[in-house]
Amino acid sequence: MKRNKEFANRLHALSPRFAYIPKEDRFLMDPGPLKYRFNVIGAGVNGQEHIAVTMLEGRCTVHGVYDPNPSSVEAARRVKARFSDEPLVVYESLEAACLDPQVDALIICTPNHTHLEVLKVAVQSGKHILLEKPMATNIPDAYEIWQIAQNYPKVLQIGLQYRYKPIYVEAIHEAKVRRSLGEIKTITILEHREPFLDKVGQWNKFSKYSGGTLVEKCCHYFDLFNLFAESRPVSVYAVGSQAVNFKDFEYRGERSDILDNAFVIVEYENGVRANFNLCMFAPMVYEEIVICGDEGRLKASEGVNGQAYSRWANYLEVIALPDRTSRTMTPSYPAIIEETGHSGATYHEHLRFIEAMDGQPSSAATAEEGFWSVVVGVAAETSVRRGGRVMIGELLAENGLGHLA
Repeated sequence: MKRNKEFANRLHALSPRFAYIPKEDRFLMDPGPLKYRFNVIGAGVNGQEHIAVTMLEGRCTVHGVYDPNPSSVEAARRVKARFSDEPLVVYESLEAACLDPQVDALIICTPNHTHLEVLKVAVQSGKHILLEKPMATNIPDAYEIWQIAQNYPKVLQIGLQYRYKPIYVEAIHEAKVRRSLGEIKTITILEHREPFLDKVGQWNKFSKYSGGTLVEKCCHYFDLFNLFAESRPVSVYAVGSQAVNFKDFEYRGERSDILDNAFVIVEYENGVRANFNLCMFAPMVYEEIVICGDEGRLKASEGVNGQAYSRWANYLEVIALPDRTSRTMTPSYPAIIEETGHSGATYHEHLRFIEAMDGQPSSAATAEEGFWSVVVGVAAETSVRRGGRVMIGELLAENGLGHLA
């Protein structure tokens, strides 16, 4: 309750209606002393989102950024200036940003293929770290990051924040806390959306830099699969293609090779089966999850209609056996949170990060969970290339990790 009241007061403090109130006259609207200072490594669209939610949440601040692209740095300055008059520190090197003694934690938002090398510098600081998803583009790098995290004395959280989207928060509660569905048997997730956006260097158009679409984008959904299944994946079968997007796109002499559609089936040790449906040339952004158990069925969805510029209300329904209650709901966060991006999931990911830094238990994704989301994604990409079912044990052995099978 205390945290809810504090948040409501911070929202009032940010309102232009109350901008006239001097700092010395703020009581309910005073966020109090800062708890932590963050540096953001990589100030592209994701880095800017992390800056915005940090400043909105109010207990922490973004001290500085490191990014070799001047336009990204200027964009980061503008984001912070919306919330604070304190200037943003801009570092000339990765080492300087990581090792600044004034900073308590680092948020790494660099291109996927750089994560391991950036992390190796970041851990020398001994600071808390939030590493964006996917934690790596391949299985050996992901495993190395997992091993670094096991021996790291501070928080090392992976940015698989979709588990904090409103529809998935409620789905997790219904399926795993209330157990409204009984024993989960099947999971289906669908994402239909517009193509990948532009990036500095266009790295997300090439599998060797992004890990491929089923790693870069879909690790979120494979994390949810693993979370609901509560088991290890045994096999993955996937089909997909580059049917529409970037077929004629070239950058620095290379042609784009990323998938823009796929169907993925994952089988788990405990018998749970999951399937994923991806289309990245749809004129909308729409997600849906359907979970079937032996005592009920859950369906949840969210979306924005790009043609009509309208938002579809979040929706969740639970249809249970006759001796249990069924219900429908529209899960949501306050609009000011949802509008920060990813339906407010990044904001709540930050709450978990702060709680973990405070020594409290956290439900945020660990490096181990991040590893297994990458494994499923790599298996799916491998299945598409080879044209057949991929056994996880064999894939791990191919990557020198047969002991994990």
